Order: sequence, then C-alpha cells, then structure tokens
Amino acid sequence: MSDTERDESSASRAVVLDYLAHGRTEDDRPQYQKQPLAYALDREEFHLYETILGDEADISIGNDIALDGNDAIEFVDEIEYDDLPGGAQSELEYVVEDVVDEEEGRFVDFYNEAQPVTLRLHQLNLLPGIGKKLRNTILDERKRRPFESFQDLEDRVSGLHNPRDVIVERILEEIREDDLKYRTFARRDENE
Repeated sequence: MSDTERDESSASRAVVLDYLAHGRTEDDRPQYQKQPLAYALDREEFHLYETILGDEADISIGNDIALDGNDAIEFVDEIEYDDLPGGAQSELEYVVEDVVDEEEGRFVDFYNEAQPVTLRLHQLNLLPGIGKKLRNTILDERKRRPFESFQDLEDRVSGLHNPRDVIVERILEEIREDDLKYRTFARRDENE
C-alpha cells in the first residue's frame, strides 16, 4: 500500500451525490473562471459537503472519495440539505441505501447496542414504526444472542419488517430535518 493509498484509507470518506463540471448554474462568471463542484455525503457521520475540485479531478456520481488529503479537492465546506442541488437531493436516498447495504454490520450493531436516551425514551424508539412493544421484543431477542444480519432481525422479531429500510428512513430524516431533538446517525456539531 502506497503512502497515498494509506492516507486516503484513513481519511474521511464520502460518496459523490452530484458533480457539476461547469460549476453552479447561477454563477454569472465566464465559464473559464468557474471551478467544477461535487456534492458528497460523508459515510461515517452523514454530513453533507460541497467541494471545489481542481482541474485534474476525475470524479463522477457514486464515486467514493477522500475528503482529507485529496489533491483533487481544493476546498471542502459542510452544507445543509436545503443547499444541495436537485440532482444531489434525488441521489441521496440511493447513496444512503448503498452505505447501509455495504456496512450492514454497523447498522445491525445499532440494533444490538442501542441504549436508553432518557428514562422514557430508548434509541430504538427513534426508528420509524418502532413502539414500546416492538422495542421490548428487540431487547428480549438481543439478550438471547446478538443479531447477525438484517435478515436475522426480521426472522427473530415478529412485526419488524425491513429493518434495513427503517434505518435508511431514520438516516434520511436526520439529514433532512434541522430541528430534531435526538440524533443517532447524522450527528450535528454542538456549535451549530
């Protein structure tokens, strides 16, 4: 593994949602002054980024890129969901689904390790469609043995249909909504 490969593997990874080779359409500057842009979703914290790319950048939608230490990226700025162009917004759900599929173990572990948020609220209750009864069934089943996959979850927890889709829906809600009180997957900086 070369130093560059090692640097990129330890850097923050993101998936390209949209690539604008000629910059923003609302930018009135002449074409030669515009820089290419890419919009990306961080794989770990699900933050959204706008990146200004150098001329040598070879990026397309769906590519996995390093946000740090990447010579092709000249500037990275964290943005809100409403700042994404329409193309990036339409790709977001597909990219989140792909990340959840590729990192299934991480999200199955959420079901295995979720804890109470308050005396009356559990992290599992933050997931769409999971009420008290379903939460208690999940907690009882994970005491017997940890869940191994989404299929294992679905087989062992009666009433929990498509546990993968439940996670995807919650992640999208956390990305899109600014005023959620509790966040599990798409965390915000404390100073925001």
